[in-house]
Amino acid sequence: MSIAERAVKGKANRPALRLVKTNDLSREDWLTVRKNGIGSSDAAAAVGLNPYQSQLELWMIKTGRDSGMPKVDPNDESSPMYWGTLLEPIVAAHYTKRSGNRVRKINAVLQHPDADKAWMLANIDREIVGASDVQILECKTAGEFGSRLWRDGVPEYVQLQVQHQLAVTGKAAADVCVLVCGQEIRIYRIERDNALIARLIELERQFWHYVESDTPPPADGSDSAGSSLQYLYPQDSGNTLDLTNDRDMSAAFADLVTVRDEIATREKLEAELKQRIQQRMGDASKAVFETGQVSWKRSKDGLGIDMAKLLQDQPGLQQRYPFAKSGSRRFLIST
Repeated sequence: MSIAERAVKGKANRPALRLVKTNDLSREDWLTVRKNGIGSSDAAAAVGLNPYQSQLELWMIKTGRDSGMPKVDPNDESSPMYWGTLLEPIVAAHYTKRSGNRVRKINAVLQHPDADKAWMLANIDREIVGASDVQILECKTAGEFGSRLWRDGVPEYVQLQVQHQLAVTGKAAADVCVLVCGQEIRIYRIERDNALIARLIELERQFWHYVESDTPPPADGSDSAGSSLQYLYPQDSGNTLDLTNDRDMSAAFADLVTVRDEIATREKLEAELKQRIQQRMGDASKAVFETGQVSWKRSKDGLGIDMAKLLQDQPGLQQRYPFAKSGSRRFLIST
């Protein structure tokens, strides 16, 4: 091994700094600490590859603009976060039973040891003790919907989370142990990828520049970005913005009109094809084709409340039980 290679290897293996102890840290204080950098669970969103969170939403959180946005209640038993936290010790215990590797908790927020990467933070589920080939354990749970992302192995956003952890800690490998649908344990090994880590750091640094310069990253077309824009700009001023001389925005508008026309055409074609099949099916419940099948079944009858008739018969109810519904900005196009 050359002197340069030994230097790179030595630098990669420098231990992470313990930024804050988490033994007695409240969730609110922990979230505040996380706003001071990019954590491992932020990594995929920071580079635009998280299926659940956009760069724009993460930027709003890091810059303190998320106060009006809905938050996940950690005590909500219908939340995947609740069950993930509750089941984490069980997943870790079954990992030890399956692999034979002992694990222990790290009660600290870790920080990259390099000063120019001090914004890189990490929370590690468990440290693996006494194993020469793997050092970190990441525990996951996947329900019926989430399990689809695990069909081909570890989802990309989890791989980025783990590579971020390896970057911060200087470790060589991690095991991801996932409990699928509450009944199947799977273990995947992720080795340190220095080329991927270098690219990840470069892209994360670009995102962190957005945070430090207080500049919003571009929206990416996701539901997360759409809802973030609604919370970022909830009110309109009544002013008119003249973009006739902005070539980029004028091109974006022209493309939007074209795409909407194409969507309308495709939706009409979709409806026609669906109706052709329905007409041919008649009263059949299912139709089978060379490449797939469709079903056309009647749903169960249900009961509802005719609110208009109820308020007509009981006009005082609306005054006794008022409900204020907040308005939202509508995006309308005219040509």
